[in-house]
Amino acid sequence: MTTTPQIDHLHMQGIVKRFPGVLALNNVDFDVRSGEIHALLGENGAGKSTLMKLLYGLYQPEAGTIRINGAAVKVRSPIEAISRGIGMIHQHFMLVPSLTVAENVALGMQRGWRTDLRAVEKALSELADRYNLKVDPRRPIWQLAVGEQQRVEILRALYRGADLLILDEPTAVLTPNEVDHLFNVLKQMAADGRALVFISHKLHEVLAISSRITVLRDGQYVDSIPTAGATKLQLAEMMVGRPVTLEYDRHPCERGNVKLELAGVSALSNRGDDGLKQVSLTVCAGEIVGIAGVSGNGQHELAQAIAGLRPTTGGRILINGQDVTGKPTGARKLAYIPEERMIDGVIKNFTVAENYILQNHGKQPFARGGLLMNFGAIARECKNAIRAYDIKTPSHDTPIKSLSGGNIQKLVLARELAREPQVLIAAQPTRGVDIGASEYIHHRLLEERSKGTAILLISEDLDEIRAISDRILVMYEGRIVGEMPNAIGGNVDIKQLGALMAGAG
Repeated sequence: MTTTPQIDHLHMQGIVKRFPGVLALNNVDFDVRSGEIHALLGENGAGKSTLMKLLYGLYQPEAGTIRINGAAVKVRSPIEAISRGIGMIHQHFMLVPSLTVAENVALGMQRGWRTDLRAVEKALSELADRYNLKVDPRRPIWQLAVGEQQRVEILRALYRGADLLILDEPTAVLTPNEVDHLFNVLKQMAADGRALVFISHKLHEVLAISSRITVLRDGQYVDSIPTAGATKLQLAEMMVGRPVTLEYDRHPCERGNVKLELAGVSALSNRGDDGLKQVSLTVCAGEIVGIAGVSGNGQHELAQAIAGLRPTTGGRILINGQDVTGKPTGARKLAYIPEERMIDGVIKNFTVAENYILQNHGKQPFARGGLLMNFGAIARECKNAIRAYDIKTPSHDTPIKSLSGGNIQKLVLARELAREPQVLIAAQPTRGVDIGASEYIHHRLLEERSKGTAILLISEDLDEIRAISDRILVMYEGRIVGEMPNAIGGNVDIKQLGALMAGAG
């Protein structure tokens, strides 16, 4: 293992970073000390990852200073960052699937004409024992679960002598039980004198793991506060710049007739294997059923199969009692908020108004006789939706690609709900949007629930699932492996939920 200088205190001061047309960071300060876990908090696009990529040498600042133990330094590349004792665990793992754990760790560190992999394996085993990061150094990466791959990333950083470790959204793909294990590891690393930067937008995790919290908003420094005494509401307001609702006034569920039913539905994944395996479920009028699970366990295939975008290989799908298996999307009489809004939700070169009428462009009031476009009605209805859904856009003629992610998602929501659906499939409805937009979307979903709409909510965000679902179904490897009630005011057993998400139910 390499040796590196001990980092007692790292200070970034007055950091400025520009991209074409965007001031990503504007005079931002940040510091972290040995033995602490410092959380870097902010909404998507606030500048968190950009700031840390500057520290890791992936970007270069236009202005500002980085000091290690009081001395000004330049970090021109990740190699130089590593040599200074700075490691980074990226949100999307940087591992070669076909290589073993030890080969991935040794990659790029060769100093002679060959690498002693046995020595690497021995060092990794010692680090794994010390930090309870159990993983077989001889196994190829493709055979490892997501949580195990994250352990490899951490072990690689430790092997390379990281005194300061940056973790970018490290819990995004973990089960609750894996999150608990990760937090124990991070606390031990801090106790050993390492400095850790924990990047996140999940308030409860920040409060659980950190000792200090720095908040960024729109590329600017807001404040740094001790974690002790901080609250979710306080942090949310710092992130958004206004008071935010985090707990919703969810009335008791008044469940009506079954509106959506799946009976033994199977479907292939994009890889050609079984993405869905005999899935059966029901969603009734006036309820929200949440689908929880780690990414890649069949949620994508489930949403597309119900919407008619993916053919099924078995089973039946019924909407309002009618068998729609094999029928096209337009014949299914449901609303669908897709998880990839820029791919499946909108046409990015179309205007706001053109995207708003995508589903109904041939119908009244948008078309006369199904042939001629009624541009006056299109403009009027779109402007009404822009006001009603608080969509921030210069005009209804603005290209949709110019809007923020949250405003694009609001337009998709407005379009789908304008159809007054009895069944709504909401797949990752708040992915990549800020807290303010998430709050708005949740309120609108609860309003639809109160109107009697049957809503299937598919989300990898457990906070979202727990906040607005009436029942929670858990998916693992393409199957429904468990169901849990989510009563108002009740607490879902997170340990049990985590076990189900890991396939141990």
